Amino acid sequence: MYISEKEIEIRYAETDQMGVVYHANYIIWLEIGRTKLIEDLGFTYAGMEKDGYLSPVTDISIQYKAALRYGQKAVVRTWVEEHGRLRTKYGYEILHEDGTIAATAISEHVVVKKDNFRPVSIKKIYPEWHAKYEEIKKQVADGVRN
Repeated sequence: MYISEKEIEIRYAETDQMGVVYHANYIIWLEIGRTKLIEDLGFTYAGMEKDGYLSPVTDISIQYKAALRYGQKAVVRTWVEEHGRLRTKYGYEILHEDGTIAATAISEHVVVKKDNFRPVSIKKIYPEWHAKYEEIKKQVADGVRN
């Protein structure tokens, strides 16, 4: 399966009073990872928005495993976990530089028309994007890794 990777330099402003990365920053990193994955596949969120569509989060789940701290680097690994007619689920791992898992997550998204927020099928508006996700989904089912 195709897994995108994005390195994050942890900034002081991303930490809390305990000196660890504040939990809400992980959600921002998931967005960075998802955007990188989409760009790696040849598409862009900006292009989608320009065309009059959005892809809001409908569900998100994060499991925190090992704290990250200022001065460290994290790696966000992102892949397509599931892709259906209207919903796409992305999987994530956020890793320490040594490969230790700091967090795992799943986010679920739909594509909607910008003007009325009605869901639309990505297959209908972006058949090539849908085809790429179907290819990745098949790889996930077959247990293939990049």
